[in-house]
Amino acid sequence: MGKQYPVIDIDATAKNIKNIMYSRNITVKDIQRFLGLETPQSVYHWLNGRNMPTIDNLYALSELFQMPIDTIIIGNRKFNTDQNKSIIEVYENYICRGDLYDRMRFYLVLNYFYISKNRMSKKYY
Repeated sequence: MGKQYPVIDIDATAKNIKNIMYSRNITVKDIQRFLGLETPQSVYHWLNGRNMPTIDNLYALSELFQMPIDTIIIGNRKFNTDQNKSIIEVYENYICRGDLYDRMRFYLVLNYFYISKNRMSKKYY
């Protein structure tokens, strides 16, 4: 059996962010102001599961929500296929030796491609 690697569940993360906002009485406008965004569109995209916040915005959200980033992000594990093997090897051999910022950036990029691939396979009617 191949190695397992973590994958962000973008829809569950979106629901989690909504629940955290609700429990802390934080509005989209509050987040927009806190992050210095010109429009609230990015926040709505996060809440609808269309996009994930960048690592910088996740860090800022963790400060606003007063909780660690890994409490905001909801993940699961997926089976590693041969197609993903080279990506995992790069991660294990190079990125794991980097600092936290490098690891989180790689993790988010990897999940972006995974999410994009899965969204492209969905049929919209």
